[in-house]
Amino acid sequence: MTPAAWLRGLKPDWLNSPKVWRTEVLGGLVVALALIPEAISFSIIAGVDPAVGLFTCFTMAVVISVVGGRRAMISAATGAVALVTAPLNREHGLGHLIAAVILAGVFQVILGAVGVARLMRFVPRSVMVGFVNALAILVFMAQVPEMRDVPWAVYPLIIGGLALMVFLPKITTVIPAPLVSIAILTAITVAAGIAVPTVGDKGALPSSLPVPGLPDVPFTLDTLTTIAPYAFAMALVGLMESLMTAKLVDDITDTPSNKTRESIGQGVANIVTGFFGGMGGCAMIGQTMINVKVSGARTRLSTFLAGAFLMVLCIAFGPVVSDIPMAALVAVMVMVSFATFDWHSIAPRTLQRMPAGEIGVMVITVAAVVATHNLAIGVVVGSVTAMVIFAKRVAHLAEVTRLVAPNGTSVLYTVTGELFFASSNDLVGRFHYAADPDKVIVDLSAAHIWDASSVAALDAIETKYEQRGKTVEITGLNDTSAGLHRKLSGELAGSH
Repeated sequence: MTPAAWLRGLKPDWLNSPKVWRTEVLGGLVVALALIPEAISFSIIAGVDPAVGLFTCFTMAVVISVVGGRRAMISAATGAVALVTAPLNREHGLGHLIAAVILAGVFQVILGAVGVARLMRFVPRSVMVGFVNALAILVFMAQVPEMRDVPWAVYPLIIGGLALMVFLPKITTVIPAPLVSIAILTAITVAAGIAVPTVGDKGALPSSLPVPGLPDVPFTLDTLTTIAPYAFAMALVGLMESLMTAKLVDDITDTPSNKTRESIGQGVANIVTGFFGGMGGCAMIGQTMINVKVSGARTRLSTFLAGAFLMVLCIAFGPVVSDIPMAALVAVMVMVSFATFDWHSIAPRTLQRMPAGEIGVMVITVAAVVATHNLAIGVVVGSVTAMVIFAKRVAHLAEVTRLVAPNGTSVLYTVTGELFFASSNDLVGRFHYAADPDKVIVDLSAAHIWDASSVAALDAIETKYEQRGKTVEITGLNDTSAGLHRKLSGELAGSH
């Protein structure tokens, strides 16, 4: 390899290709425009000034673009985090909220370092599909208030925006369709003087950059005990939403991401955001879908520029941005919700082939998210449901067969399957204690002992036979099962 080729390999993708550069820049601009009204809305949820939410989007996006583990994913102020921190701000004020954001960042760094990202492997596919569909429903539901009690002109503007985004990509993909839609609808409303709700109606945009500083709270143990529960809840919600979003982007782009780096990166971004007076955040799945699925962005540049453009738009082009009709942004988000929803998952052919348990888990995940407006709760409820269904299914796989010797002096029980708390509870009742001959052989060569419940069940079987003066011989244990049985047998209270 020549030195020039080696240097080219060190350069990011967007420096090597003008086409990639254009995609990333325009993708970042579309996200920045869509972030403004959402950031203001989340600020209202948290009970803080709109500038706080906008500053949060700026610092989160810029920092995560450098330290994050998933390229092209957008992190900013989010509704899930705002819901967690709103009670703290209401009861104790902005200073405590900012201190909680910094502490949440510290928790995320610690959780990331100890490997919490590895828990993602326990999230089943049906929960992932439910998460995606619930997210699409939430994104759509968030637009409904913008379509209620509004001037009639809003509706044709939304329809026009959707039509532009559907048909423009068939003609050209040089400029992202959402950006063209926003520009055209803004030009129409301003030129024709159409009175419709605008971004400016949501709140005043900041006129200067954020300044770093310490939260205005007493640095005491009392403050720590007040903010710690909120900070820990925020850390968990933020990590779960970010890791789920990263997994979704992995699937869409067919590229891997470093989940541990992303977990630690989220913590670093929240710490920095807290010192700049932000309200904290995490990965934004709706904005990430705009960036990755609609605009086709794939690098860190789009994430960085989303934050940078946000501040430029607010500070340098505040009056212009304030004139953008909300209808234009509603159309973009409606398009995102339709593009995000996994329509294949509810197709009649898919539903006919899918096991009932998998469909149930998907529906429960969607219902939990839509009911609570919290993606993290839905994922936990869905995962727990999937585990219960799995345990129930596996519990039935433990089979016991009985074979009495021809001479009637002994009986052989062959146990097949996985022995754990769900399957071993029924094991004790599968033996004929009174009717069996004096010698009982239990063959476990086709079984595996997973936990203390299984050892306790075997101890109970031996005890019942011993009480009748009969001997039990357990054979065929594999090394792992034998080790666990040897260590726990006779030591578990209540097994005899």
